[in-house]
Amino acid sequence: MANRIILNPTSFHGKGAIAEIPGLAKSKGFQKILVCTDPELIKFGVAQKVTGLLDEAGIAYEMFSEVKANPTIENVQAGVAAFKAAGADSIIAIGVIITNPEFADVRSLEGVAPTKNHAVPTIAVPTTAGTAAEVTINYVITDVEKERKFVCVDEHDIPAVAVVDPDMMSSMPKGLTAATGMDALTHAIEGYTTLAAWEMTDMFHLEAIRLIAKHLRGAVENKPEDREGMALAQYIAGMGFSNVGLGIAHSIAHTLGAHYDTPHGVACAMMLPLVMEYNQECTGDKFREIARAMGVQGVDNMTQAEYRKAAIDAVRQLSIDVGIPTVNEKVREEDLDVLAADAYADACRPGNPRDTNVEDLKALYRKIMP
Repeated sequence: MANRIILNPTSFHGKGAIAEIPGLAKSKGFQKILVCTDPELIKFGVAQKVTGLLDEAGIAYEMFSEVKANPTIENVQAGVAAFKAAGADSIIAIGVIITNPEFADVRSLEGVAPTKNHAVPTIAVPTTAGTAAEVTINYVITDVEKERKFVCVDEHDIPAVAVVDPDMMSSMPKGLTAATGMDALTHAIEGYTTLAAWEMTDMFHLEAIRLIAKHLRGAVENKPEDREGMALAQYIAGMGFSNVGLGIAHSIAHTLGAHYDTPHGVACAMMLPLVMEYNQECTGDKFREIARAMGVQGVDNMTQAEYRKAAIDAVRQLSIDVGIPTVNEKVREEDLDVLAADAYADACRPGNPRDTNVEDLKALYRKIMP
């Protein structure tokens, strides 16, 4: 079977990269842009870093500022309506349904979405160092009615351009920096150990692990060089996992977010060392390389059991160091049947290196209960 890689046609990286946006928009002939953002980014002046450049360049745009942290079906549909009402031809954000109206119900996008047309031309500007949405073919939508998150995988969804500027991430508070950084580490480690992993994606994932281990603690303290390191690290992790998938740490995290509104990065961080322990017997020598990338010394002199433990311990310690809790107070025994069933049905579960079942998933949830 052939391995496939899908990446952005163009990406810009580094401090001040957003300055490329006006020239880029003009070169592509964009006449009117819909700028999608959220109220918090407007409140703290982050969105204005981009709209100010558009104003200076005389580029027409309208704002859709109601994007939610966990976008719901209704939120996505409102964005589509805003795009049409604005008469826009491009987006600084995301756009799939607009060019594939047969998926207007949103739910039908779940799984591998059989869209026919590429998304509206999109310039993606991340403001957190974690999701890598700017370089992936995956996105997650919350179904409020059914209390679940569903994953959509669509090669037509990847933004045409990614602009990864650490200055856009500098206003993130410590907690969000920590959570999104641990989400990126979960992407890298699950992508490295997933069943579909191969040499090229391994290269991305190991470098992402190394960069996160080096820079996350400093990024939480808002050190500029570490912000830049995390901006690059999360993008590199996205280059990998977008093409090979993830595992059950993400499956469980999706359910915790849907049922309890647990922040996604926090949920991933809680589950990552526990899932690593669960999966370790099915990972060959990969935990040795994870331990090495995490900065563990002397791994070549360790037994398999020792380097596996060292990798897990290093991940757990990083999570503790950046302030991630290890217990979710909201998880209850009476919820486990539904939680485990939802996690088992999640699109990330089949990529897990160890074949799992509902009872095993329940046992993992119990490890984060008070």
